[in-house]
Amino acid sequence: MKLDCKTLAGTLALGLLAMGPALAQSDIKSAPQHGAADRMGSDSSFVTKAAVGGLGEVKLGTLATQKASNSDVKSFGQQMVDDHGKANDELKQLASSKGVTLPTSLDAKHQATYDKLSKLDGAAFDRAYVQEMVADHQEDVSEFRKESQSGSDSDVKAWAAKTLPTLEHHLQMIQSIHGKMGK
Repeated sequence: MKLDCKTLAGTLALGLLAMGPALAQSDIKSAPQHGAADRMGSDSSFVTKAAVGGLGEVKLGTLATQKASNSDVKSFGQQMVDDHGKANDELKQLASSKGVTLPTSLDAKHQATYDKLSKLDGAAFDRAYVQEMVADHQEDVSEFRKESQSGSDSDVKAWAAKTLPTLEHHLQMIQSIHGKMGK
């Protein structure tokens, strides 16, 4: 049987309509389980995004320790494993206390970056990894600063403020490495 897009869309729409009452009931039943996370609002989104980013930093840092040819890049990669591994552990405890379930694997964006970098070696890897880390840490510093200043959950806000100086240090380090390597 051959299905075209319209037929498939129609079939899915009918299926969803038929399931509507069941889905609505299931949402109502599950709402209390997510109460703490729901009350956190944007803080919950920050925590989830920070967790994925932390996982990415550790995985890419591990890759850098294996593939980098520049000793500074290799050393920076190890620092990412150490520092972000520690921050990830702290974040897991915080999220657990807030009823937030953290992702345990990379999202599509971070996985694509990992896949791209894993195909490179030597100086090509070093350049690509350093560029990625500069951009990533610029974004991280901005997001952590925002959360530390305007987050609504005091514990998440405090964790962001505590972690921010480390991220700023990472940014300075990787910008220095980038400068030594030349653009």
